[in-house]
Amino acid sequence: MAVSARRKISSTKQLYTALGLPLRGHWSTRKPKLMGHLHQYGTECLIVDDAHDLSLEHLMFIKEVTDQGRLQYDHRLGLCLVAAGRGTTIPLKETLDLPDPTWLQFRRRFDKLEPFCRIAGHTSEEVRDILATLETVYQQLFPQLNLRQWGSTIYTWLTHPVLDPTHSGRVTMDNLVKLVTTALEWSYEASETDVRAERLKSAAELLVLRHDTLRIIDGAGPSVEVPQPDGAEPASVNGKEPQRETVQESEQQNTTKTVETAKEQVHTSTLPKCTFFGEVPIDLQRFTDSGITLVECPNCSRTRSLSSVKGVLRFPSHDQRKLQTPLTSTRWSATGRTDWGVVGG
Repeated sequence: MAVSARRKISSTKQLYTALGLPLRGHWSTRKPKLMGHLHQYGTECLIVDDAHDLSLEHLMFIKEVTDQGRLQYDHRLGLCLVAAGRGTTIPLKETLDLPDPTWLQFRRRFDKLEPFCRIAGHTSEEVRDILATLETVYQQLFPQLNLRQWGSTIYTWLTHPVLDPTHSGRVTMDNLVKLVTTALEWSYEASETDVRAERLKSAAELLVLRHDTLRIIDGAGPSVEVPQPDGAEPASVNGKEPQRETVQESEQQNTTKTVETAKEQVHTSTLPKCTFFGEVPIDLQRFTDSGITLVECPNCSRTRSLSSVKGVLRFPSHDQRKLQTPLTSTRWSATGRTDWGVVGG
């Protein structure tokens, strides 16, 4: 029988509902009878989903139920705690490692050979099978949908080090569904009957490049630039005529500070903030070995010279670059790519 820890299982309500039993009386009177009902129904294993949300009270309640089953009914009730984890961290281990006798008894009941198991992500073949299922799910909206033809490419994108930090070579269902549904939403808005490779690639870039990006929502609303006809003067903003940008940015590779032009410094307060900043997912060893410290913002192409701080590269918050002069300096860039690399020079 399976229950979710996101609900208050200590009230026994969810367990009674799963057994199809009426909820009569206070939980304190239902609690002693619970194991009797589990024994009567021949329940072999209690599976608790989202177990990382369990409190000490939850764990104590589960222990009491299993104790009662063994002592009063000679019924060995199995227990499986399904928790979300990251990397090599074992969920709930800090609690279960406490020296209190209660947790010592809890640990002694673990499986002798495999107390902790990890459910691996999906292989390339499994990704293809999932894509086939998604084709069936969305067939009514996209009659010509063929996701399987991009199976190998999608698998490669979703095993990028940013999305697969442990280099397991497995794809999580969460990332796979996010990529596909994002591309399908764009395709639906464009009234297309299939999804194009360009949309899948753009969705993959969003997952990789914006994985840890914090988007700033300003009360003033987004700034939209309207393209001007050739030779036309830009319109005034708030009654003030903007000055024409004529000075090119100075971009030097081996400086510790980015040099900004005088006009950029004067108009800093009037430029909108770029939405890209924070941690940059470049492998630190690659970054150090390259000798290149200049990094290009994938949103607006502004460059900054970065250095590792506590093993992390962070792109500072910055004004959106207005000058669209071509960049020629050697730099790290992810513009138009699914991974960061050294370009220019």
